[in-house]
Amino acid sequence: MDVVLPVIVGVAVVVLAVIVLTRTIVIVDQASTAVVERLGRFQRTLTPGLSILIPVVDRIRRRVDMREQVASFPPQPVITEDNLVVSIDTVVYFQVTDAKAATYEIANFLLGIEQLTVTTLRNVIGSMDLEQTLTSRDSINGQLRGVLDEATGKWGIRVNRVELKAIDPPASVQESMEKQLKAERERRAAILTAEGQKQAAILTAEGAKQAAILTAEGEAKAQVIRAEAEASALVTVYGAIHDAAPSSAALAHRYLEALPRMAEGDANKVWIIPGELTAAMGLLRAGMTAPASAGPADEQ
Repeated sequence: MDVVLPVIVGVAVVVLAVIVLTRTIVIVDQASTAVVERLGRFQRTLTPGLSILIPVVDRIRRRVDMREQVASFPPQPVITEDNLVVSIDTVVYFQVTDAKAATYEIANFLLGIEQLTVTTLRNVIGSMDLEQTLTSRDSINGQLRGVLDEATGKWGIRVNRVELKAIDPPASVQESMEKQLKAERERRAAILTAEGQKQAAILTAEGAKQAAILTAEGEAKAQVIRAEAEASALVTVYGAIHDAAPSSAALAHRYLEALPRMAEGDANKVWIIPGELTAAMGLLRAGMTAPASAGPADEQ
């Protein structure tokens, strides 16, 4: 017994020393703070690092995370101005700026933010119809943030941002919206198809117009070239005839030689004898008989 008692006392002293040491030395993590009470009354807040407390007298009431936090709340049924129930879930980004106020001004600031968000959301959405609710997310986010930041300021909390994750209208409304969107897509497709057909018809007409213009211009140029060639040929032939100075008999002979070629072809069934043929025959006869009649005269 004499040996056991000192051992027990020694162990008790060591345990007491460890307990006192653990209650005296406090380490606060970075981006955190600790609220210290002395005999049940707020005494101070501890900054990150090593701090010394008075055992039994001082105690840590709460450790508070000073970083920005994200709270995602479950979907809430909200009634719009046109009496439609939509389901909206929100995300709130907030940060504790005053650990003392967040500890003593509200029992559970996260629950308080959630309930305040739901209440504010119902007030904001209740003044809008469904179409405004679906198309005014930025406006709703701004209104929610303003109200929440003002209300949570006395709790030592700053609301940085509020986002609506989803806005789900009733199933019947969703079906009607899908039908409306489908009809709108079909209308736009029909308009685009009609526009395409119109442009294609315009381009086809323009192409035909340009082709007709080019064809007409080509034919006109060809006719001009042919006329110029014929004129040039006539000038050349006339010049050659003028230079050769043929006699009337020679011209009549050439005229008669051309007649068979005029009658060539299967379609030439009827001959029309021009009036000049008699004159040509007379010239030819005169040309052929002139030398014969001159012979006896010369012999005389």
